[in-house]
Formats: sequence, structure tokens, C-alpha cells
Amino acid sequence: MSDDPRTKVDRYRLGLPVEGDETPDPADGVPAAPTAEQRAAFVEVSIQQAMRRGDFDDLRGRGQPLRELGRGHDPDWWIRRKIETERLTGLGPPALTLRVEAKELHEVIDRLGSEHAIREHLDDFNRRVIEARRQLLGGPPVVTATRDIEEELRLWHQRRSQRDERLRAEHAAEEARLSLMTRRERRRYLRGGS
Repeated sequence: MSDDPRTKVDRYRLGLPVEGDETPDPADGVPAAPTAEQRAAFVEVSIQQAMRRGDFDDLRGRGQPLRELGRGHDPDWWIRRKIETERLTGLGPPALTLRVEAKELHEVIDRLGSEHAIREHLDDFNRRVIEARRQLLGGPPVVTATRDIEEELRLWHQRRSQRDERLRAEHAAEEARLSLMTRRERRRYLRGGS
């Protein structure tokens, strides 16, 4: 008999004796329990057959990383994931909501128009972080750091000047492109044509 696992599995399915199987005498009427090797071969063959049929094609999440690998046990994993996937704000323990808010802080700051508004927003954020650290109700620990307001303002100015330079360069490139067009091409382009 060959060592091909499919042969062993097929023979096992048909109730035939399998080489290396400690099958009791069929006269006893008691079927033998499959060995670990037989179970592994059965599972492997079943997976291979399902792959050939295409049962695993187009599964949700295919090609995406497994997010939980490398993380320790987190008892609040489900609420953290719900907040992230649903982009919920203001819900959940302060430790989790502050973490989400900290990730998006630069985007929020960039939308604010003045240093005064940024200072107020950062003061409020720092106050809520400190308040969450003092909590006595339990919940996950607060690991979000407070922000240095002057450093954040410096970074905001830096991002703002980079954005302005990028916009000026894009505008200059657009002007150069328009200057090379004929009048008719320019009108068609500005109306939304290509």
C-alpha cells in the first residue's frame, strides 16, 4: 500500500483497513478510532479539495493582515475594534476614546484655522487625559500622553508651510501647463473636458 494520504483517507472512509492502523478484528464489531495521522490526513485532503473547488476564493478579509498577531491578551479587544471599525466617538472607556483621538489629533489640528483654536483644543485634550488618569472606576489603563502645546504649534506651522509650498508648486505646474495649450484647448480644459 502506498503512503499517499488520499489513499489512506479514502480507505478509512470506506471502512477498509489502513496500513499502520491498529484496527481490531472486524469480527469484534467495534470500529477503530482514527489515529492522529489519519485525522491529519483527512483534514489536509479536505482542505486541498476545497481549495481546488474554489471554496476559499473571495472570502471577506482575503489578503488583509491579521491585526491581532503579536498582541498580548486584551480583555477589551472587542470594544476597541468596534470603536475603530465603526469610527465611533465619545463612546467607550476614556482610555480607548483618547487613544483614537490621539491618532487623529494632527488631522483635527490641521483643520483648525488659528493658533488660539489649536491651543484651546490641546488644553481640552490634555485636561481630559489627566482626568482619565485619575479615574477610580476601573477600565483599561490610560496610556495616552499629554501633548506639548508649543511643540504641536511648531509642527502645525511646519505642516502648514509644507502644504502651502506644495499648493504653490501645483499651481505653478498648472499655470505652465495652461500656457502651453491653445486658447480652445484651455477653454475646454477649464470647462471640465480633458
